[in-house]
Amino acid sequence: MSVAEELDKLKKMRDDGTITEEQYARAVAELDEGREEGRVRVHRRDRDEDKDEDREYRRLRDYDELEELSPRELEKKAREWGMFLHLSLFAGHVIPLGGIIVPIVIWQMKKDELPKIDRHGKNAVNWLISFALYFIISAVLCLVFIGFVLLPVVVVLGIVFPIIAAMKANEGRVWKYPLAIPFLT
Repeated sequence: MSVAEELDKLKKMRDDGTITEEQYARAVAELDEGREEGRVRVHRRDRDEDKDEDREYRRLRDYDELEELSPRELEKKAREWGMFLHLSLFAGHVIPLGGIIVPIVIWQMKKDELPKIDRHGKNAVNWLISFALYFIISAVLCLVFIGFVLLPVVVVLGIVFPIIAAMKANEGRVWKYPLAIPFLT
C-alpha cells in the first residue's frame, strides 16, 4: 500500500471517529518515521517510484494540513517572513509602489499563521507612513533651505532602518523603528 493510500485510510478513520486525533497524529508520525527508515534500503530502480510517492505525500500533507509545525519550525518561519517583510520595503526601487504594497500583502497573508508577523507588519507600516510624512515635510522645507539637510538624512534613514529591522527579525526580535509614529498599535 502506498503512503498516499495509507494517509487516505487514516484520514477516513479519523473522520469516521474510528480513531482519535491523537491516534491519527501518532500514526502519521509513525508513517513518516517508517518512510525515512525504508528510504535507506530503496534500490536504485525504486527511487523514481519513491520520489513520486514523496511528491504525492507532500501534496496531501500540504493540502490536508496533516503536518503541524513544531515551535522551533514556527519560530524559524516567523524569523524568515519577518526579515522578508522588512526587506520588502525596498521593492519600491524595482516596482512602482512595490515598497508599499508588498510589505502590506506579506503582513496580511502571514499575520494569522505567524503571530509575530503582525507586530513586524505594524512596525513596518508605521515606518512607511512616518517616512512618507518626513519626506514630504523635508521636501517642503527645501523652500527655506533646511530641507536640503533634512532630505538626505530622511533618505538614509529610509535605507538603514529597514535593514536593521530585517536583521533584528532574523534574530527573532521585533524592532520598533525609531522616529516612527505609532499609527497602528
